[in-house]
Amino acid sequence: MNDRVSISIADGIAEVRLIRADKMNAFDDAMFAAIIAAGETLTCTPGLRAVVISGEGRAFCAGLDMGKFSEMASGEPSGGAGLVGGGRTAGGANRAQQVVMLWRELAVPVIAAVHGVAFGAGFQLALGADLRFATADARFSAMEMNWGLVPDMAGIALLRGLVRDDVARDLVYSGRIVGGTEAAAIGLVTRVCADPRAEALAYAGDVASRNPDAMRAAKRLLNQAIDGEQSAILLAETEEQLRLIGSPNQVEAVNSRLEKRIGRFLD
Repeated sequence: MNDRVSISIADGIAEVRLIRADKMNAFDDAMFAAIIAAGETLTCTPGLRAVVISGEGRAFCAGLDMGKFSEMASGEPSGGAGLVGGGRTAGGANRAQQVVMLWRELAVPVIAAVHGVAFGAGFQLALGADLRFATADARFSAMEMNWGLVPDMAGIALLRGLVRDDVARDLVYSGRIVGGTEAAAIGLVTRVCADPRAEALAYAGDVASRNPDAMRAAKRLLNQAIDGEQSAILLAETEEQLRLIGSPNQVEAVNSRLEKRIGRFLD
């Protein structure tokens, strides 16, 4: 993992950095493995409150390594079989999809800080975060159609919850490049800012200062709301709230608010 992804943790905030800067953080087999390993590490990290994902160098992530496309050009299906084939997780994801979905399934909020480009695999990686902060001149593209492919790293599953159906079709059919400002206007980007990494870390700090039980419950509910039945969501709201009311961290949230001090929450 150390030559593709780095993790630093402070005050409950994990910063995950793609560190293959010489290749604009493009995905090769080692990058797939490193991101999955990072997710597994964070899943088992006590005291985790929030995660920020960013890329070193000139870009967030330029997509799939060109070497992979060269393998596909040979006509041998093995060029991509290791990514799209094989077993699936309990949530239904194959290896390539797991790289994206693990961030949506992680118990705490995840913010992607995007600069430069987020193309193809990088675009879909950003979609896996709960929130996306980007520079105005960042560039996004579901670029797979340019290579005779379709988005297959959970991109289709995640786009439906972010943009209108016709907008999703436009992005996928055309493979066009969308700037950060337009991306915010159509729903791909949460916030346009001059320094996405700094703002994402500040946002993560605010998340980390709140009741972690409530934050995790909110993420579970919002994940369920994407495609759950209304009756099931209503019931889940009630169940989550009943678990929270009167719990030690909820009481501390109230007391710290009334006393105008920083909350002291337990894991």
